[in-house]
Amino acid sequence: MSITNLIDQTIEFVKTALAQAEGGHDWFHIERVYKNALLIAASENCDLEIVQLSALLHDIADSKFHNGNETIGPKTARTFLEAQNVSSETIDHVIAIIENISFKGGRVERKFSSIELDIVQDADRLDAIGAIGIARTFNYGGFKNRTLYNPEIAPNLSMTKEEYKKNEAPTINHFYEKLLLLKDKMNTETGKQIAQERHRYMEGFLEQFYAEWEGRK
Repeated sequence: MSITNLIDQTIEFVKTALAQAEGGHDWFHIERVYKNALLIAASENCDLEIVQLSALLHDIADSKFHNGNETIGPKTARTFLEAQNVSSETIDHVIAIIENISFKGGRVERKFSSIELDIVQDADRLDAIGAIGIARTFNYGGFKNRTLYNPEIAPNLSMTKEEYKKNEAPTINHFYEKLLLLKDKMNTETGKQIAQERHRYMEGFLEQFYAEWEGRK
């Protein structure tokens, strides 16, 4: 199968698999990450096929929606790629990226490294910040019926991986527990440059949010 046909097949597979997904983790999230990944990859020496497949399959079964099970996504991706007769070397690389891309509270070290992982991880993190990141954060908070903000509940910046997964704090806290940390965790120069602007946008949003909450504006 040609790379073009493989990518087309993967897109159709992901669209079908995520047809009923929560709005922040649906096909459109995948599409945005895919576009981000292509943009970043254009400035890097990388295997574009692995970048494309990893970006498309990175959230095929997010553990947040499968009782915290982190094995379903990699297994689903592997089964699909094997059915497309993709080489074992490529499959193993894609699966390693899927297993290591997640933020997981920021205290978990990656067990695998490659420029392709750097690219796809940056692409995914870019979709978690800026205007889109704000929209996704409140969409997920609503999905989980979380409080918008509670001044009496401070952000927890020292959560373990398990605490992060089970966290039910107000949505605003997520900015401090993850989103505002991502700018300094970007891997590529392109990712870092884009993240700077999106980070500033979030800071402006929070300033306005607190001013409105306190009746100052």
